[in-house]
Amino acid sequence: MAERGHSLESIKASIQARKPDFDAYIDPQKQHADVVIEVLPTQLIPDDDEGNVLRVRLIMKEEVRHFSPVYLFDEGSTISWIPCGRKLTCSYPGIKFFYGPHTYFGHEVSVLEMDGQFDRLDELIYVESHLSNMSTKFYGEVTQQMLKHADFPGSKNGTGFFQTIVAFKIRDLYDQIITINANSPSSSSASPVVQAMA
Repeated sequence: MAERGHSLESIKASIQARKPDFDAYIDPQKQHADVVIEVLPTQLIPDDDEGNVLRVRLIMKEEVRHFSPVYLFDEGSTISWIPCGRKLTCSYPGIKFFYGPHTYFGHEVSVLEMDGQFDRLDELIYVESHLSNMSTKFYGEVTQQMLKHADFPGSKNGTGFFQTIVAFKIRDLYDQIITINANSPSSSSASPVVQAMA
């Protein structure tokens, strides 16, 4: 919030002004999405009024064609992990991850949650090494991208981290669909992505 030059009051006023449109047009779309990034207040700081620390959830629908949800440690398990210590520098209030199955708008989903923020992005490789199905092309690719854009808003919290992961998932989805269409001849003039999704 502060890094983007806004006060809590101005953000709340802006949200309230747009709430009727959000409720009518945006919020109902979440039930149809395969992936949702949800930004919430932290649970690490009781009665937090500043909003500088965020809890971010990556909600991924199960059994989606060409898509495998990201997981922490063990797919399908319920995990709570505080990685702070010798391998990850964490100032107050620290970082907490959660992963587990859930139901979202009647759909089975996997949820990966990050509450807190990174002090040093170069140490993100430690967290990355415990996540699977990120659709990266090489070890450390998420960390590399985060370091490349370290000055972007959200780069030290779950908003930037999960956006980066979702970008790799979209790239992987596109690559899979292109490969499928390249291996199956079609007389249709529709784009390769449209053909594979049909």
